[in-house]
Amino acid sequence: MKRPTRLLLTALLASSSLALADVRVGVVVSSTGPAASLGIPEKNTVALLPQTIGGQKVIYTVLDDASDTTAAVTATRKLIQDSRVDLIIGTTTTPASLAMIDVVSEAKVPMISLAASEAIIKPVDARRSWVFKTPQTDALMAAAIAQHMQQNKVKTVGYIGFNDAYGEGWLSELQKNAAARGIRVVAVERYGRSDTSVTGQILKVLAARPDAVLVGASGVPAVLPQKTLKDRGFTGKIYQTHGVANADFLRVGGRDVEGAILPAGPVLVASQLPDTNPSKKVGLAYVNLYESRYGQNSVSTFGAHMWDAGLLLQKAIPAALKKAKPGTAEFRSAVRDALEGTRNVIGAHGIFNLSAQDHLGLDARSRVMVQVVDGDWKLIR
Repeated sequence: MKRPTRLLLTALLASSSLALADVRVGVVVSSTGPAASLGIPEKNTVALLPQTIGGQKVIYTVLDDASDTTAAVTATRKLIQDSRVDLIIGTTTTPASLAMIDVVSEAKVPMISLAASEAIIKPVDARRSWVFKTPQTDALMAAAIAQHMQQNKVKTVGYIGFNDAYGEGWLSELQKNAAARGIRVVAVERYGRSDTSVTGQILKVLAARPDAVLVGASGVPAVLPQKTLKDRGFTGKIYQTHGVANADFLRVGGRDVEGAILPAGPVLVASQLPDTNPSKKVGLAYVNLYESRYGQNSVSTFGAHMWDAGLLLQKAIPAALKKAKPGTAEFRSAVRDALEGTRNVIGAHGIFNLSAQDHLGLDARSRVMVQVVDGDWKLIR
């Protein structure tokens, strides 16, 4: 075989190999540790995501960060360096997601976070230009809580939340939104995700005699403050964040979380939504798909954040494939650009309209107020 012919054949084989390259998606979730009640449904949902997008095979590699920030960073580096992923979805918690930002921005790998804090995506600077998210922000949800408080004549509120970025983000948003509605924050206390007692903190909150208390926590650890409040005779309204919207919170909390009020994504009460709600159809489809595999009443809003990430990918990946091949820096950049240009994607949690200034793109349609009634979620109409 002549040399020019050999070179041409080599080039054709290389081109064919690139054309058949798989899209590789790395996933980091907290499937063990204090945030496991959030991370497990996220992990379960990965199995429901499409295996082919835009005619290209998609390979998902899932790693557990054990609800630990350092482990999340290590997992992110491993996915980028060893698995050569084109995109990362994760992780479950705010502190760990914040820690992952430097890793993905340095490697120029787009990331879709499954955590709540607005600080993950704002401001959209050089670092956060590679970072997107699907959960509603603490800012969006805190505004709904403050509105509900005002409508129910709450004048003073106490706060107890995680002593990390999640809790601090919620405290900041509560203070801002409460002040705007003439509500005074009269007590502020913090606790750790793995703490087994918050009696001291609750006694200080009660000493301020608030009309209501907001628990700035997520998952099963959010049960402890509400239980302690009730054990100490508090009869005011108890608010929780959208970080508790799963079956484990109800199961572990039992009667102790009865009456809790919180903002949540519409998927939590999809069957109770009016037919005019744009997310009802998508939410019910996800609920039915998830529960057909994992059992009745097993669905949670957290798995739906992963589902919505999958919907965004189904828009972004085909657009990126028109510009570059998977496994290349050009493809990763094209995915980032396509995510940023996503418009009118109806998800289980709302309608996504992303932009260069907003890497979430949800509005007030992405939240409803619910209450725990008889051990279940009830839409507040």
